[in-house]
This record gives sequence, C-alpha cells and structure tokens, in this order.
Amino acid sequence: MGDDGPAGAAPVGDDGPAEALDVFAARRQKLDSLRAAGIEPFPHAFDGVEPIASVRAAHADLAQGEETESAHRVAGRIAARRGQGKMAFLDLVDRSGRIQLQARADVLGPERMERLISLDLGDLIGVDGVAFSSRRGELTLRVDGFTLLAKSLRPPPEKHHGLQDVETRFRHRELDLIASEEARALFITRARVISEARRFLDAEGFIEVETPVLQPLYGGAAARPFTTHHNALDRTLYLRIATELYLKRLIVGGLERVYEIGKDFRNEGLSHKHNPEFTMLEWYEAYADYEDVAARAERLVAHVAEQIGYAGEIDLTPPWRRETLAGAILDRTGVDILAHRERDALAAEMSARGMVVPPGDTWPQLVDELLSKHVEPTLIEPIFLLDYPVELSPFAKRHRSQPGLVERFEAYIGGMEVANAFSELNDPDEQRRRFEEAQRHAAAGDEEAQPYDEAFIQALEQGMPPTGGIGIGIDRLVMIMTGHRSIREVVLFPAMRD
Repeated sequence: MGDDGPAGAAPVGDDGPAEALDVFAARRQKLDSLRAAGIEPFPHAFDGVEPIASVRAAHADLAQGEETESAHRVAGRIAARRGQGKMAFLDLVDRSGRIQLQARADVLGPERMERLISLDLGDLIGVDGVAFSSRRGELTLRVDGFTLLAKSLRPPPEKHHGLQDVETRFRHRELDLIASEEARALFITRARVISEARRFLDAEGFIEVETPVLQPLYGGAAARPFTTHHNALDRTLYLRIATELYLKRLIVGGLERVYEIGKDFRNEGLSHKHNPEFTMLEWYEAYADYEDVAARAERLVAHVAEQIGYAGEIDLTPPWRRETLAGAILDRTGVDILAHRERDALAAEMSARGMVVPPGDTWPQLVDELLSKHVEPTLIEPIFLLDYPVELSPFAKRHRSQPGLVERFEAYIGGMEVANAFSELNDPDEQRRRFEEAQRHAAAGDEEAQPYDEAFIQALEQGMPPTGGIGIGIDRLVMIMTGHRSIREVVLFPAMRD
C-alpha cells in the first residue's frame, strides 16, 4: 500500500454502509454516463503492458525522492485510492504485484483528473507513466495517461480483511483472488509445481501423452465412476478413474517412457483430502521395477521442492524411509495381517483389540481400514510403505521373494497418501485371474471392485516389457508444498454441496 496520501485519509470507494443494490445501481449509472460521454468502458485490447513486478525490479535501487525518465505501461485493478482535487494516489494491482500511481491535475488536466478519481475500486485500467521514488521511498508511476479497460459493476471484497467466509471463497474463487495476494501466490505456486514435474520427466526421457477421459470401461483404481451417455453412439461411457490401463497399452506399443498429467474423476465422498475431480500425474517406464520408480519419485519431489522454493517443516530430501505395509500395521496396531489372511479371522483379531469392524467389509477393505485409520495419520515424514497383499493390488506384479505379496508401494507425506506405484503385472493369464477375483468381490457387494477389461488383457497378450509405474496426486503434493490441510484450498473450483 502506498503512503503518500493525506494523513489519515480513508480510501474512496464502496467501503461505506450502502446496500449492495444501491452500490450496483450507482456503478451502473457511472457506466451509462461513460457511454453517454463517448467513452468505451470495455475496449478490445491494451497493447504493450509490462508486469508490475518487472517495473518494480527495474527500479529496485532507486533512492528516496529520486526521479527517472523511465516510462512504463502497466494495467490492473484499482485496489485503493487516497486524496482528491489536484493530487491523488492510487494502488494498482496485477497478478505479479502492486504499484502506487500518482495522479496530478497539472499533468492530466482537470477533466481527465476528475475522470480518473471518479473511477471505482475494482475498475480495471491501463496506465502510462514515469517512474520515481516518493519522499518515503515508495516506487510510484506519475500518470501521464490512462484508459478504462473494464468497468466493475460490483464492488470488490472488503479490502482490509478479504473474504472471511470460506463458502464464498470456494464458490467464487475470483473474489478470493481479487481480495488475497496469498491466494494468487498459492495458485501460481500450484502451476509451478506442475510445470516443474513436467520439466523433470521431460529431462528424464519421458514423453507426455493424452489418453481418453471418456472411456467405454473404467479401470486402474478401486473407485466408483461417474457415468454418462453418448447420444450419437447410444452407449454408456465413464469418466476415467485413472489413466493407468491406457498408459500401459502405450508401453506395449513401444513408447517405453510415458507420462500424463490430467484430471481423474471418482464418485466418492468429500473430505479434506478428497475431491471427486482431481489432478493426477502417472508415469510408466519399461525395464524398471518399483524400486526404480521409488528412487525417481523421491528425486522428482525433491526437484519440485527446490525449484519452487519450498520452505516447509517436512524434510523432503532423498532417500525417504522405507517400511513394509504389514510391518507398519503390526507396529502401530499389534495386528498381523499376514497371520490372518481370511476375512473372519482378521475381523476377530481387530475386534479383540477394540477396533471397529465394518460388517460388510471384505478382507482387503479391512486391511485398508487398518492402514487409513491407524497407520496413515502417523506418517508425517516422507515414507514408502512396501509390499502389499495381492488382494489389494490387482495390477501389481507378484513379489519375487515374498509369497502372497506384490511389489507395490504407497508414498506418504504429512499423514496422507501422495503416491501409489507397482512393478506392473505383465502376465496376461495372471491379470485375467486377478480380474476374475475382482468380479467375485463385486458380486459380494464391493462397489469399487475393478471391472473385467478384455481389451487390456488382449494388449498384454501382445507382450509388455517389465515396467514400473506410479500415480502421484498433484493436489495433495501441492498441499504438502504450500502447507495447506484441505484439498479445497488448493483446487481453484472445488466441488461443493448445494
């Protein structure tokens, strides 16, 4: 905020007690007056704009009161205004920052001066001006000319406190971004997390691909899908729950290292870490196993953290700690899942230890209950949980030395899962048996069981090389990188109840 207005002057604008409808009507009246005066309130373009941050960087060494002859063109939203008459100061905000403007009647002339100071907070303007440092050291542009770029018909959020109502922030993210520099910085950081992950994989020899979002059969995860209908084809289609099976078909086709960053959709409940529409990074690498994938994953996260300037309390530096899944559950609950491989036996052991046993859960669901309720919240520092029971992992390759297990890991940071990876199953006959087992679970009432995918079996019958693959939740990774505990904070437009 600038500091060269009259001492104690209140910003001019819509901060008073007028009702919203009166404010809206007053702004509309101004709009009509502008048009009547021949001023276009919504012009087509304003060329040659510099980011405010670039202007500030160019004059970072100006001394207090120092003048320059440097002319700049900036554009943004009027965030504050102080003073009137022959001199006024305005704050202009764009995506990159804020800068003070000085408007003088002896420079603009009385008519243009009056038109500028009569604009409302929230109006978008373009400005041409010369840089100088005010007597208090504030970088300022002396306005030589200005153009109204968009008349704001609604007042901006209250400037001192921003948006306090969480529901409004999430339903009207544009208001949150207008009100909060922190919100703008968060989503710029999110964009950088994605671009740095992409940069890392590109440098490692992966190619980015796109696979169908609308699929004739969903698969690649344990989840209920969203269902839709294609009118022209007269068939049911599903929003994908994962990109896995299509990406592995590309490995079969010889692309060898592929990745996709895109939206997945799962018809599940809402929570601080679940949104039905979310962003996933998946990559698959021929001739690799889950140990190779783990090493690459921890390097990717460390790379992203370094590039975005991560300064959180969790140490993301490789190598990350490794435990087995069964060992982690045993250490934290006393339940040995490998000694109780039948559903009823595991349920009895859990009950004996005072744990809630959901009556309809299968053995894999009970193991997941132990993991999610009793283990996951304890996993704050980065860790890989390795070697899962085959019943939980329909697409993972059997463990090379541990019967009944598969080569799978999940990565946890900050008490939540952020990644899931396998040495990928590439035996078509074994994959067929896994699908058939999943169908038995579905018949027993598991609505999230993996459907039978004959097209994927046929792809495996062409021959898929040894492959390692992983899915990393981008939204959760951004939560870790920015210190937020709710996924709704890091998704621009999260799903909301009516």
